[in-house]
Amino acid sequence: MVSITALLHTHNDALRLGRALETLYACDRILIVDHGSRDATVRIAREYGAQVVDARPGQTPQDYLRCASRGVEGAPSANADSASPVSAKSRWILCLEPRESLTEKLAATLFQWKSEAPHAHAPVVPAFSVFLREETARGWMAHPAAQTRLVPQTWNLWSDALPVNEPSAIALEGELLRFVFP
Repeated sequence: MVSITALLHTHNDALRLGRALETLYACDRILIVDHGSRDATVRIAREYGAQVVDARPGQTPQDYLRCASRGVEGAPSANADSASPVSAKSRWILCLEPRESLTEKLAATLFQWKSEAPHAHAPVVPAFSVFLREETARGWMAHPAAQTRLVPQTWNLWSDALPVNEPSAIALEGELLRFVFP
């Protein structure tokens, strides 16, 4: 079965983080990379069961996943990658911003995708993309192009906290909602 880790970078996002975390029920794990928040961001993340690691210059998402797997003291945690029965090919990272939330349709699509058994003859999918709607003062605006947001754990093309857009990524059904107002 496929395993999905939600990855969010935060900095003083206490007002909006809960809304994002409430929609990640299709994910097996939530990892928060915190960039020195001074509000209740870290407390809220932990209340939702997220694992929190401190941001460090030059670190990649794979570095954060390894750090989180070792646990706070450097010892393997209960959900360490080495202890997981899920193969490395079946581990995926869903990247989103703290001001974004999954629609119910996107969460359902992720559940369905996870439950389908991979077939040996199925083509290899490099990544998945999602469409985004953004809240504005005039209402919701749809972005015309899908953004690459669900990538294999071995992905190495990043632009800050989000994956670089992959033109061959398959668009998932459902959307990400980006809230401007807390």
